[in-house]
Amino acid sequence: MKIDRIHHVAYRCKDAEETVRWYGQMLKMDFVLAIAEDEVPSTKAPDPYMHVFLDAGGGNVLAFFELPTQAPMGRDPNTPEWVQHIAFQVKDRAELLAFKAHLESQGVPVLGVTDHGAFHSIYFFDPNGHRVELACPDPDAAAIHARLDAVKWDMLTEWSRTRRAPRHAAFLHAKELAHEPS
Repeated sequence: MKIDRIHHVAYRCKDAEETVRWYGQMLKMDFVLAIAEDEVPSTKAPDPYMHVFLDAGGGNVLAFFELPTQAPMGRDPNTPEWVQHIAFQVKDRAELLAFKAHLESQGVPVLGVTDHGAFHSIYFFDPNGHRVELACPDPDAAAIHARLDAVKWDMLTEWSRTRRAPRHAAFLHAKELAHEPS
C-alpha cells in the first residue's frame, strides 16, 4: 500500500475570483473547476464556501477556499513567513528568470534568485499573503541529490539529537562560494 500522488493542496483565499485571475495572469495556471456549497460535505456544518481549482502543471492541482462567513484570514504568528509557502518547479534558469521579469513587470516584488545548491529559487507573495516559490533545478542537480541522499539519515539523526544544523551538506554552500566572482 502506497500513496499514488497528491490529489490537490488547498489554501484559503480572500477573494476566489481575484485569486483565479492572479494565478492565471502571473503564473499561467488554468482555472480547472469551481465547487460551491452552503454546507461542508464532511462535517455537515452550515458554512458557505467557494472552492476553486487551478492546474499547477504535471497533474498537480492547487485549490483555494473563499469562506465569507469566517473570521478574516490570518497566519500563524509563531511561524516565520518564509517557512510556510507553496513551491512550484519551472523547467530551467531561463524560465525562472523569465517569470521573475514577468512578475516584476506586473508590480510583484520578487526576492532572489537564491541558490540552494540543488535548485535555484525566487520568492514572492500572492494577493492572499501566501508566500510562493518558483524553483528550477541546478545543472548539477542529479549529482547533488545523490550526495544529499547519501547523508540524509545521518543528518536527521544528528539533528534529532542536537537540534543544531549538521554539517553533512556543507558542500552546498561551498558550491555557492565556488560560483562567486573573486
